[in-house]
Amino acid sequence: MAAPRRGDLSASERKILQVIAAGDVQEAAELLADEDVRVDCLDEDGMTPLMHAACKGRADMCRLLLQHGADVNCNQHEYGYTALMFAGLSGKTDITAMMLDAGAETDLVNSVGRTAAQMAAFVGQHDCVTVINNFFSRARLEYYTRPQGLEREPMLPPGLAGPLHKIIMTTNLNPVKIVMLVKENPMLVDVGALEKCYQVMDRLCEQFVTQQDTNEVLAMKMHYISCVLQKCLVFLQKRDEKLDSLVRSLLKGRDSDGFPQYQEKFIRDCIRKFPYCEATLLQQLVRSVALVETGNDPTAFSVLTQALTGQMGFVDADYCATCGERGAEQRCSLCRAVTYCSLTCQKLHWFTHKKMCRSLQDKDSVQRRDTPRLRELKDDESDLVLETANFLQELCLRAEETVAAAAGGCPAELLVRPSGGAQGPPHTQDSPY
Repeated sequence: MAAPRRGDLSASERKILQVIAAGDVQEAAELLADEDVRVDCLDEDGMTPLMHAACKGRADMCRLLLQHGADVNCNQHEYGYTALMFAGLSGKTDITAMMLDAGAETDLVNSVGRTAAQMAAFVGQHDCVTVINNFFSRARLEYYTRPQGLEREPMLPPGLAGPLHKIIMTTNLNPVKIVMLVKENPMLVDVGALEKCYQVMDRLCEQFVTQQDTNEVLAMKMHYISCVLQKCLVFLQKRDEKLDSLVRSLLKGRDSDGFPQYQEKFIRDCIRKFPYCEATLLQQLVRSVALVETGNDPTAFSVLTQALTGQMGFVDADYCATCGERGAEQRCSLCRAVTYCSLTCQKLHWFTHKKMCRSLQDKDSVQRRDTPRLRELKDDESDLVLETANFLQELCLRAEETVAAAAGGCPAELLVRPSGGAQGPPHTQDSPY
């Protein structure tokens, strides 16, 4: 079959673009079964069906197209966009990860020299930026599930690859969250399994530092995960079989303000133990936390998270007080000051939160008492407000008429916004298009 050209579409290929827009996966599957339908056909702008599906946030459609062999790195778009760029622009982290799993290249640039991560950051899709910058191929991890060289057995048992990859791919670096991910899988709650996992993490950390294209961010992340796994191992050896004592120690707050000082000390120690002292990232992290007194901002967790994911500096959202999950919506019913992502996390945190809950309730009561409140208007006062509003509206209308009359003598070209040329939207330094 001939290579696709822009705009060279059969009736069935035009139909599939319409079906993608509608989100009908079953009809799309029927059309893709037709031998005359090219999965990488190009519309007039050079967009493939996969680009259309990623742009519209259709995860099921993207999965179907990839199963039929869609080229995830096709960049025949008139402005050099790829499917990964469209996924990042859409803000869909699941589609972004799907493109990466399918082999999407992260360093391809569009016509204005921006990568997929830079495009996503430009439009404020920072979760997608985090997914792209923290992506780690499962195939690279599975390399360690096969004996290498003179090894008689692999460094990592095949059954551990999936659970460990899930931990690596998490963008929530709260140590409690990572311990909870370990607890989720019984295979990981084992001394021998944890030893193998943290050894693989140490090996990956070394590779990211010593390889030609050094990646200090992923090196630090692998080191940090290794530290958490080693801490789990220590508590397992102390017969903390369910790691409950470890979770409680990470959550326990000091009596004065509830600040989790053990967790802060643990994260600082993880940073300090990074084995490559010459790393620029390590020096930045140390400078950021060294002079900060424990309990003050920025915390070691926020500094580390911002360095590895970039999230903390960009978003304003509620985080779970237990596991640090973003977007927590459940609040303590008593003080209303602390948020949780689930009832499980609330129960885990209660043993330490109950010490501060009462004082937070009193603080909330004072704030409510001191907050100015609007009183209800009486009948005669409401009529006066309505008359005043009507009078002000009439004044605004007269002002608009006066401005319009004054502009009547202006040349038309001064009142019309200049349009772009026929070759497409203008390329400015601050525009991704």
